[in-house]
Amino acid sequence: MVSDVYFASMMAKKPDEYEVVRVRRLFSAAGFDDQIQEGDLTAIKLHFGERGNETYVKPGFVRQVADAVKESGGRPFLTDTATLYGGSRNNAVNHLLTAMEHGFDLSAAGAPLIIADGLLGGDYVEAEIGKKHLDTVKIAGGVAAADSMIVVSHFKGHSMAGFGGAIKNLGMGCAPPSGKADQHRASKPAVAEERCTGCGGCAAVCPESAAVLEGGKAWIDPEVCVGCGACLAACPEGATELDWEKMPIFIERIVEYAFGAVMGKEGRVGFFNFVIDVTPDCDCAPSSDGPIVPDVGILASKDPVAIDAASLDLVNGQEGIRGSALKSHHGRGEDKFRGVWPEADGRLQIKYGEEIGLGSSRYRLIEV
Repeated sequence: MVSDVYFASMMAKKPDEYEVVRVRRLFSAAGFDDQIQEGDLTAIKLHFGERGNETYVKPGFVRQVADAVKESGGRPFLTDTATLYGGSRNNAVNHLLTAMEHGFDLSAAGAPLIIADGLLGGDYVEAEIGKKHLDTVKIAGGVAAADSMIVVSHFKGHSMAGFGGAIKNLGMGCAPPSGKADQHRASKPAVAEERCTGCGGCAAVCPESAAVLEGGKAWIDPEVCVGCGACLAACPEGATELDWEKMPIFIERIVEYAFGAVMGKEGRVGFFNFVIDVTPDCDCAPSSDGPIVPDVGILASKDPVAIDAASLDLVNGQEGIRGSALKSHHGRGEDKFRGVWPEADGRLQIKYGEEIGLGSSRYRLIEV
């Protein structure tokens, strides 16, 4: 099967082709208006950005999506779920405050904000998927109850999954903290003692108190660790390491969760990927690094696998930015995210997504 992916370049050819207009054109071209029925409660799933991060999809773009949903007869709400780690989005109150600080309020974004898994991340349903790693997945109650959904993703790098796009926004983003832990169990870090200086940075950020200091060295209890990865960023010596042999299992669990997030909404979900500010890290980081390639554009599709495949190909088709976090693979056609995270293979998301029937890696790119 070949899926249609619609693309609007960042190169404006006419005076009226400013960015927000392109979002509306893509919404219509991709046929999202046909997926929304009169009176639908339509979830607009996005990432509001961690406090300190500046590269999340901006409210002005999201407003265009919300207005288009309303014109199609739906009743949109903006939504995300609680994080597994600490930070500024680990409960609904903190999460909503962070979202509003970043400009996501009713007047600016055109829709109310609802944290889909409740006050403390305990509102979810279990969906039976019967896949290789997981028989059931936990999906946030607000996502599961929505009649239709538009998934708005910032396409960027990720230290463990290779990249974050539509699939990761579905799989990790639609899960409550306990569901995120289900995915992360395959990616628990350990401490390389020879590099550990005993600074205690990992212990200070660990949300489960799994990282402790013993004899002047850090140790991570694998029975307590949920694999959130907070210690990886906190260690100044790079002494916390992942088991890369198990990383494909982590990626495949994300994809299985993505399958569960759209199950029951066949023909009722659309996807936007914003291939803008293509940073090396996820928007969960409390800061934003510079982009590794020039801005590419905005994509829309009904297929999460196809839109991620097209986004990745477009990124790899760019000349990498010298002096950025991109240390290698600068040439056109080279895998940019492997140039930042050499151990992480993002294409596994696309391969496994196609394997389990989430979508198709084959796509037709249509410029609008």
